[in-house]
Amino acid sequence: MRYKKITPDNSVFVILSFEGPDLYSQAGGLGFRVTELSEALAKKGFETHVIFVGDPYKPAVETLNQKRLILHRWSQWISKYYPLGVYQGEEEKLYDYNESVPYFVLDEIARPAVKEKKKLVVLAEEWHTAECVMRLSDLLHYFGLRDKAVIFWNANHTMSFDRINWGRLAFVATLTTVSRFMKHYMWDMGLNPIVIPNGVPDRMFQGVDSEKVARFREVFESDFLLLKVGRMDPNKRWNMAMDAVAELKRRGSKVNFLIRPGREPYGGEVIYNAERNGLYVYNLNLSKPTFEELLEALQEARDADVLTLNFVVEDEYLRIFYYGCDAVLANSGMEPFGLVGLEVMACGGVVFTGCTGEEYAIPYQNAIVLETADPVEIVNNLYYLKSEPAVGQKIRREAKIAAKRYAWGQVVDNLLRKIEYAAIMQKSDMED
Repeated sequence: MRYKKITPDNSVFVILSFEGPDLYSQAGGLGFRVTELSEALAKKGFETHVIFVGDPYKPAVETLNQKRLILHRWSQWISKYYPLGVYQGEEEKLYDYNESVPYFVLDEIARPAVKEKKKLVVLAEEWHTAECVMRLSDLLHYFGLRDKAVIFWNANHTMSFDRINWGRLAFVATLTTVSRFMKHYMWDMGLNPIVIPNGVPDRMFQGVDSEKVARFREVFESDFLLLKVGRMDPNKRWNMAMDAVAELKRRGSKVNFLIRPGREPYGGEVIYNAERNGLYVYNLNLSKPTFEELLEALQEARDADVLTLNFVVEDEYLRIFYYGCDAVLANSGMEPFGLVGLEVMACGGVVFTGCTGEEYAIPYQNAIVLETADPVEIVNNLYYLKSEPAVGQKIRREAKIAAKRYAWGQVVDNLLRKIEYAAIMQKSDMED
């Protein structure tokens, strides 16, 4: 028996996800994962379709990357009534997605692919697509095409696991997840997913402009310049981070804590607790600032303990922040993977992670790994790094080396090998 590889000549990819490349469609790490994964597949030559709940005012279909990447913006007629983002009107969008996407994939992608003697590879993300995947598998089976397809369903998080028919899903698809931590979590449910990690885009490895970093740091006259980016969710341990800043302030240290939070209601509690602990919180509201405008705004707000960045932070600025801050707090209590932490490492920054799904982080080698929810653990480690600058320099060097193992090109190579195995397990007929 000859080894049969997945190649652009014999396969077409379909990614199913609520989140996607549009700003409207991004609420967390999933949107970035789908964006980068689809681009990485297209760069390797694969025809790649992404079906996601997109911006209602952008084209319904958009072709990119030399016509290899095709974006299908779904449920736009519903999204026009819900301007606040992908998850506003969630149930209405979910019903529409489940009812229409399986037939679209069958008629517009699967059948043409089979005519060209190509395999359909479906990569579905999160609980929103579970029902869709099951219906799609049934349709393919009914029309005699199931053996021309390989179907993966991926868990990025445990959210809404209770809404999934696991017996049926595991029967029709190969289950995957993003870390060994998540694999072990799902073991307790009687499931055994394949691990395919998240990746880091190549642009995160680009060198940071040292002059801009220096100018960014010159804005602040603080002992500690910190950053935290993420959803306002209790699992992200925002209160722990704020309490650590308050403790540093009580000990006489000057701190500037930049935060780029989500818009979740939990943020109100976090800010209330911060102000109750004596922290001065300043909201920085900007719209597509130039670098000079950004520095000027930060200069005006530098007396604040906490600076809330209420605007879309471009990748260039984010890389400057990741590298230029003394530490980035990605101190989650439960993190399936921890994409922010890995991106910080790719930029050569110092990240404080939790100790669940962040399997790339090695304590005091390439990151600071927090073992507790005690804010004093953050404080003590910050003072330690301040007293031992060589340790911080070593962490920055090793962080970049570790992150390169997770470049999207390498992750996709890993994914392709797993698909080739799954094709055998799903009795999929690989064309020679």
